[in-house]
Amino acid sequence: MLTKWSWKLLQLSRKLWVRTSLFTVLAFFTPVLGVLLSDVIPDSVGVAIGNDAAEKILTILATSMLTVTTFSLSVMVVAFNAASAGVSPRATRLLMADSTTQNALATFIGSFLFSIVGLVLLSADVYGPSGRVVLFILTIAVILLIVVTILIWIEHLSSLGRVGETANRVEDQAYKAVKHSENHPWFDANQLSSLDDIPENASAVCTREIGYIEHIDVNALQSWATEHNANIYIASLPGAFIHKDRPLMWLTGSNVQPDQLLLKAFSLSDYRSFDQDPRFGLMVLAEIASKALSPAVNDPGTAIEIIGRGVRVISNWPPENFQKDVIYDRVWAPDVRLDELFGDFFTAIARDGAGHIEIHIRLQKAFLALAGYGTEFKRCAREHAAAALARAELAINHQPDIALLRRLNKQLDD
Repeated sequence: MLTKWSWKLLQLSRKLWVRTSLFTVLAFFTPVLGVLLSDVIPDSVGVAIGNDAAEKILTILATSMLTVTTFSLSVMVVAFNAASAGVSPRATRLLMADSTTQNALATFIGSFLFSIVGLVLLSADVYGPSGRVVLFILTIAVILLIVVTILIWIEHLSSLGRVGETANRVEDQAYKAVKHSENHPWFDANQLSSLDDIPENASAVCTREIGYIEHIDVNALQSWATEHNANIYIASLPGAFIHKDRPLMWLTGSNVQPDQLLLKAFSLSDYRSFDQDPRFGLMVLAEIASKALSPAVNDPGTAIEIIGRGVRVISNWPPENFQKDVIYDRVWAPDVRLDELFGDFFTAIARDGAGHIEIHIRLQKAFLALAGYGTEFKRCAREHAAAALARAELAINHQPDIALLRRLNKQLDD
């Protein structure tokens, strides 16, 4: 399990300005490297290359990279707007954290600054003949990096912001969250089957902050509980909307009082995060399907594709009676229920696709496929299949279509 600071560093690494800043720092130190290595290369090599060879190339880079950066930024903004309008605003945050886009922009901006710094130092006559050779070699290396980046960037632009590519990213994040739940069930703590199992003498811990839980540092909770000889029962999972009357957790122990160190184990934000919240990824997938089923878009094919993606994600949910070693023995955590995942994903699609027979055929087949993964899967599949059929019966007037759906639904009882 990631600690709070490890998780914050992970979030920071996904910011565009971080990668750009790293390339920029490299750009400032690269000309200095030329000065430090100037004594290694004989002056005769510098004379053979020429004094103005690097300067001409750097001038071209300085003028061209600024144009390429401006163009790339405009393309990125258009792609983000298209994804927000045509897919889901929640999915746009995944595009903004895209490593290929960030690496391309960081390389272009870094190359521009590298050129500017190199030209300034050349004008100040900081380099000797050997230093100019080092600068020339590094400039050639930068050009090769730019060429490779541009080739990758051009290929990446063909899919940036498109519905299928964005849905791929959302599915990948949802899958990672589901696998995280499998690899770290109950955050590697004790299982809390129900909030009713919390001891009656436990005291609630609330916060004055309002927002969504993004991350829980269970390692910090364990350390605090060990130090204070207490037990902690997590009441709200990542994705929960917290306010002053909704407890974050419950404490038991003799005369234990919560402090800021304990509260800081819970990271709250204005937005939900994909990392520890498998429900959020499925909800965003459902939003994409609902957008495709809206009268303005009218694209049932995309909704059918999204149903398949949801089935792939949900099918990886850990089976019943899943057990793993407990690492944090003083912490208890509830688990996300399978019927919550079904509801987050299938309810909106069944509602918005109520009048589309092709959507309901695909839904009934999806429920039939998921029913084979276990007893709990079958129970959830039956409930949601019945609910979807009821919506279809109200919206579809063609009786042969309803009869087909009833036959598909009946297969769940066989």
